[in-house]
Amino acid sequence: MAAPRAVRAALERAAASLAGRAASMTRKRALDLALGSALLLLAAPALALTALILAVRAPRGRGSVLLREARVGMGGRPFELRSLRTRRFRLDLLSRLPHVVRGDLSLVGPPPPRPDDPALSTPRTDPWRRELRPGLTGLAQVRARSGMPWDEPALLDAHYAEHHGTRLDLAILVRSARIHLRTELREARRGKARLSDTDHRPPGYSGVD
Repeated sequence: MAAPRAVRAALERAAASLAGRAASMTRKRALDLALGSALLLLAAPALALTALILAVRAPRGRGSVLLREARVGMGGRPFELRSLRTRRFRLDLLSRLPHVVRGDLSLVGPPPPRPDDPALSTPRTDPWRRELRPGLTGLAQVRARSGMPWDEPALLDAHYAEHHGTRLDLAILVRSARIHLRTELREARRGKARLSDTDHRPPGYSGVD
C-alpha cells in the first residue's frame, strides 16, 4: 500500500508543479500583451519616423530599413526576427515589440538563439529552452558582469527560467530601462564633449593675449 501512496503523492506534486507553471506562464503572457501593446503604441511614432529616415538615407536599391535574422522561439519554433537597423535610443529593441504582441518573444526572457546555436543540439539541452519564450531583455543582459562564475549568461538564464515571475520580470524591465537611459546620457555627454571651443577657433588662433 505504501508504494501506491508514494506514486500518488509524486503524481500530485507533479500536477501541482505543472499547474503552477501554467498559471505563471498565463500571467507572463498577460503582462506581455498588456505592457507590450502599450509600449508599442507609445513607441510607434518614433519607430515610424526612424524607419522613414532610414529609408531616405539608404542607398537606392541597397539594403533595407529592417534587419532580418533567423531565430528559434518557444517549443523550438523558428521565426524571423525583424529589427530596425539602428541602435540609437535602443529603437532596434523597441522595433521588436510586434514580436512580443504576436507571441514570438516575451518582454523578459533568455535571448532568442540562432538555429545553429550548439546549445539547441546537444544531448543535454536544458528543457526550459523549449518551454520558455525568449525575451527582449533578460537577467543576463542587465546583470553587471563581476567575473564570477555564477554571472555567466547561461547560468543566469537557467536561474531566471527556474525563478521567473511577474515581480522579477518588472524588476528586470526597470533595470533595463535605467541601463539604456544611462548609456544614452553618457553617449550624449561624449558627443557634447567633442564639440569643444577648439573645434571652432579660427586658423592661427592661440588663445594667448
